[in-house]
Amino acid sequence: MLPKDIDPESRCRLPLVKREHLDEQGKKIFDDHTDPKGGTIRGLKGPGGIGLHSPKLSHITRPVGRYLRFDAPENARIRETAILITARMCDSRFEWAAHEPEGLSVGVPEKVIDVIKHNKPVAGLDDTDQIVIELGRETFGKRKVTSETYARAFKRFGAKGLVELVALMGNYASTAALLTVFDMQLDDGPHVAQLPVG
Repeated sequence: MLPKDIDPESRCRLPLVKREHLDEQGKKIFDDHTDPKGGTIRGLKGPGGIGLHSPKLSHITRPVGRYLRFDAPENARIRETAILITARMCDSRFEWAAHEPEGLSVGVPEKVIDVIKHNKPVAGLDDTDQIVIELGRETFGKRKVTSETYARAFKRFGAKGLVELVALMGNYASTAALLTVFDMQLDDGPHVAQLPVG
């Protein structure tokens, strides 16, 4: 049973935007979101659908989001690890359900996912995984990045890489806020990757 204020089609507090109600720019964004070859992981049932309620904002932010998600940082494995630690620190169940399978598909080890999911120590993980996870935990959990963590991250990624890594994490934290306010619901069924509460 969905909460009373959830639209059953969109699975959030906002209805799905109808293509015919959008201007030409909005229709192009709508089509991008629903394109099976290059759309979003969840199409319109997720942050893409929520964002279409402000087509101009979606038009401005979508290229940035796509750049961060597909071109920066240096590889998909690092990107998905960064997205997963952000989803975990924001307790974003929807982002977790979308990105745990995505992470596995691009080579994020199950051990890394388990450490993130259950807030376990990072000892024994690859150095890059440790850095990304610690950076996310300090940024979103402690709200303070230590000099040691910063130095390790800067040494590993350099200025450009670190700026892009943090921007990616910030982008997904922003998405987590949208998903929280509009109460985006998970799909039904036991097949959905679950994130522990808290």
